[in-house]
Amino acid sequence: MSRRLLALDLDGTTLNHLGELSPRVGEAVRALPDDVEVVVATGRSIIATTPVLKDLGLRHGFAVCSNGAVTLQLEPEAAEGYTIIDTVTFDPKAVLEKMRVALPDAIVAVEELGVGFKVSRPFPEGELMGESRVVSWEELVAHPVTRVTLRQPEVTAEEFMKLVERAGLHGVSYAVGWSAWLDINPEGVSKASALELVRRRLHVEPIHTVACGDQRNDLEMLHWAAWGVAMANAPAEVQAVADEVAGHVDNDGLVPILEAIGEAARDDVPFREGVPSGATARVEL
Repeated sequence: MSRRLLALDLDGTTLNHLGELSPRVGEAVRALPDDVEVVVATGRSIIATTPVLKDLGLRHGFAVCSNGAVTLQLEPEAAEGYTIIDTVTFDPKAVLEKMRVALPDAIVAVEELGVGFKVSRPFPEGELMGESRVVSWEELVAHPVTRVTLRQPEVTAEEFMKLVERAGLHGVSYAVGWSAWLDINPEGVSKASALELVRRRLHVEPIHTVACGDQRNDLEMLHWAAWGVAMANAPAEVQAVADEVAGHVDNDGLVPILEAIGEAARDDVPFREGVPSGATARVEL
């Protein structure tokens, strides 16, 4: 049987809007055949990702964190259950100085791998996992980082997006979330760039790749996969690039997709031949 790669976003795709893994989704993931390599691909930090990996029963393989800037190899024998096999960093000073002018009221966080975040001031309760340390501006911009996050809770997502667009970000990769939340990564880094390296490590053919996501930081990986699946709760621009639109995350919309993936794997046919609703998949890569 052909080896497969299933890339799963977490929040809004695998986890519902309460941040919970429903029993049906968890069971459907764990029921996938062994030849389907499930690779979580998330904007979450390592600390926020690893508990979900355990809930999904993923103890071996790979995981992509921080929107592609960090790749883990899952190893049960390792002290933390994983080793970091790839990180991509950038100097945040130039972009943060620009955003300090464009978004003077935004809260800033820079990621500390496996620890948490250094922040300009506290984020809303429960939004960042791990240790959060309030530091000076000089310390925020002092060292290369995998990711910078800006958050402005008092404005709407639409207002925030307009402010970000006016800033004219260049030389970095960025994505605006469903709330007034901005993630900035090194240029050229995305979930797709990390997944492509994982695909090659696993020796999976491009035609045997599928990705499921719901937000703008999933756009590149939906393009990358032979079969890209957007959730019904995804913005229109995300649904537009997908080959298939699943049900709403809060209604376990991922479950029929996971079941179709399992059937395609067991029948040893490409994912694009197993599209459940007859959606047209992209041309074979």
